[in-house]
Formats: sequence, structure tokens, C-alpha cells
Amino acid sequence: MAKRYAKALFSAAQQKGLVAETETQLQLIVDVLQINPEFRAFLVAPNITLETKKQTLFQAFGAEASPLVLNTISLLIERGREGELASVLAAYLQVAGEALGRADAHVASPAPLSDEEQAKLADKFGALLGKKVRVTNSVNPELLGGLTVRIGDTLYDGSLKGKLERLDKTLQSAVI
Repeated sequence: MAKRYAKALFSAAQQKGLVAETETQLQLIVDVLQINPEFRAFLVAPNITLETKKQTLFQAFGAEASPLVLNTISLLIERGREGELASVLAAYLQVAGEALGRADAHVASPAPLSDEEQAKLADKFGALLGKKVRVTNSVNPELLGGLTVRIGDTLYDGSLKGKLERLDKTLQSAVI
């Protein structure tokens, strides 16, 4: 379902030359909903009219988001699918990435990566995949060393923790 909305939004954004702007605006709204549970509860409340929800949405984000994005979210609200906005964003990123030859790499490391390290990772995985790769970094101290890279459904585990777990499994299967 989310992919259908994402494809329609991407198609409209592409026709207007607003693919990157649409992504940024959609991300902004999803971020606000994630950090503001009251606003999220407001949008899913059954006792609040659709018109009130849409008016509030346009008042809250009218200056930051295009009518294209706001109308898509209004459509989700009308159809009772406002809770799936994050899924629509994820599907939009995937659809846009496929169309533009781009992939998003989510890198977890025990310490923050520098811009230079992120650029090297983007280049390396870009060459591997034949796409332009955007890197986002999150810190996970449990990794001990190394890093993990998730691109789409694929996980590249180069962490020390992952290597130790694989070694443990190998040793356990050898003993049994």
C-alpha cells in the first residue's frame, strides 16, 4: 500500500522537478510526528474531523512543505492511513533511489564517523553497487569495533561483535 502512494508522489514530484525537495519535506513531517506523540495522537484521533486534521496539517507545515506533499498526507488522513506515513517515506526513498540510481547506506559504528570516512564508504559501496550511495551514520557502542552497513535488505557486517559471534557459532558446531 505504501509503495503505491510513494510511486504516485514520486511521479508527481518528478514531473514538477521536486524529487529532492519532496523527500526532504516528507522526512521533516515524519520526524516531527516521531518526536511529537501528541501531534501523532491528534492525527489518528477518531473524534476529530477530517477537516480539522487537514487544516491543522496545512497550518503546521504549510510554510515548509509543498502542496504536493501536504495533499498526499491529506489523502492518507482521508483514507485512515495516517499511521503509515513513515512507511510511505521509506517506500518513497526506495522508489526515488531506484529511479535516480541512488542507494542509502545506514552505517552503525562504535564511534561517530568523520565526513571523510563516510565519503570513503560511499565511494566503496557506490563502486560495488554501481549507484550513488548516501551514508547515514549511527553510533552503536555494542559493536566493539568495525561497523555494519545496511543497504536495502542487505547487511554487511564487518563489526568485531559480528566476527566474534560467527567464530562462536563455528566453534560450537565443531564441538557438537
